[in-house]
Amino acid sequence: MPRPAATVLLLRDAPGGFEVLMTRRSATASFAPGAYVFPGGGIDAADHGAHAQAARRPGQDDLRLTQAIAAIRESFEELGVLIARHADGRAADAADIAALDRQGDFFAQCQARGLRLAADEVFVLAHWVTDRDLPRRFDVPFLVARMPEGQVPVADEAEQFEPVWVRPADALTRHEAGRFFMIFPTIRTLQRLAKFADVAAVLAACAGEQPLWTSCPRGGFVRGEEARFMEDEMPFGELALVSPDGQMVHHLDWRCDQPVPLLRNLLRLTAPNAGVMTGPGTNSYLVGDPASGYIAIDPGPDDAEHVQRLWRATGGQVKLIVCTHSHPDHSPGARPLQALCENRPPIWGLPSAPTARPASAFTPDHVLADGQVLFVEGGGARHSLRAIHTPGHAANHACLLLEEDGLLFSGDHILNGSTTVVDPPDGDMTDYLDSLDKLAAACREAGVEFILPAHGHVLGFPQQVIAHLKAHRLKREAKVVAAMQARPHGGLADWVELAYDDVPPRMWPLAQRSLLAHVQRIEALGLVG
Repeated sequence: MPRPAATVLLLRDAPGGFEVLMTRRSATASFAPGAYVFPGGGIDAADHGAHAQAARRPGQDDLRLTQAIAAIRESFEELGVLIARHADGRAADAADIAALDRQGDFFAQCQARGLRLAADEVFVLAHWVTDRDLPRRFDVPFLVARMPEGQVPVADEAEQFEPVWVRPADALTRHEAGRFFMIFPTIRTLQRLAKFADVAAVLAACAGEQPLWTSCPRGGFVRGEEARFMEDEMPFGELALVSPDGQMVHHLDWRCDQPVPLLRNLLRLTAPNAGVMTGPGTNSYLVGDPASGYIAIDPGPDDAEHVQRLWRATGGQVKLIVCTHSHPDHSPGARPLQALCENRPPIWGLPSAPTARPASAFTPDHVLADGQVLFVEGGGARHSLRAIHTPGHAANHACLLLEEDGLLFSGDHILNGSTTVVDPPDGDMTDYLDSLDKLAAACREAGVEFILPAHGHVLGFPQQVIAHLKAHRLKREAKVVAAMQARPHGGLADWVELAYDDVPPRMWPLAQRSLLAHVQRIEALGLVG
């Protein structure tokens, strides 16, 4: 179990932006040796017992009070900073600090001197839990407090050295230059802290008594080097799927030359078609095992080498081929893969609609019904895919739910790293939004924990992902409505620069395709007179 601890970020306003107090840990420390950190340490039993000696806010519960007390104690023991007040409201001063022994009983000394701990001035910023793969783990609130006026930090020269005031952005710059070593939670905290204008803005943001973010990072390898990621970063879901216990085993680099194992019954092989529209490439998935045979999902473009790799990865034991839709980076590889297999596995999917572009023409061997279950089985195992019709990105789009493992193959309806293009006439924005609702319900009912997109890494937290996507689309719709009202006689070229002002102009021609889908929906709903 991670050990409870508390860390405090002491802040002060300064010309050019506020600063945070950091210190360098001992080079022989058992945790993060030599790193620049914020003061803090483990929560002791005495911290729990000192509630009567601390001032508290009305909304500050016992847990938050204990954490604030521990942070106050640690900041005094490590840096000689005393966040406390006398009974008459006077802040602790240099004389009080000089009268206290930093090695002695902190609470008894404060009580004897008539000092009350100013825990009501300490707020929670974030909640970090040490990565699962590390031998020493801590459960740590990162707290914030304004540095008491007139006090000067003095390191204990045992655990902490070289106290330094630094702007968050400057600390990050020095770290990038190799002159200010910091560990992952410190870096990510400073990155988020750097967005605030001053100390008052930080404290105001923390007034709600809940952390602004909570994270237990996960690690993997990128270009052979260890890399760690928070829950809102793109690789996190894949790391959670592949290594639930958090061990550092998975390589996140995109591979087109060989399949990447995700589960014992699931392989991903990415096509060599990286680009603006496809990201790192189209993900083909192989579901099954040697005993059951395999279902190939989205064989990808008509790329002979990619199709050969899919065939080799299954030992030629492809039993079914399923296409989520018929765009040219998804379905053209189906017939060549079928031809390679002696058993000529049937191709399932939805035929392209009359609205599809010529390059997306597609006729499967069998039409996939909404709710239909396809499966392979053998060796006592069964792998079942349930079809979910999801028009929107394309009229013939379907997602696939792997029932035994609670996984959703989302095709292009949900991507990792970007939002999908909805391109009329084959794409329809109202259908797209309705399909998101349908997927949210299906994921709840089936207990889906991961989404496997056709482009990008595996996604975790499916309900949050889907809700975010829908909110993003509706927010964009509101901007389109505003653009149409601002330029009532304009067209797509006039509206795109207003509705997509957060997108680089070079992407506006592509954005106009989804813009058209929004305009058609807005006009159908009568949202603009």
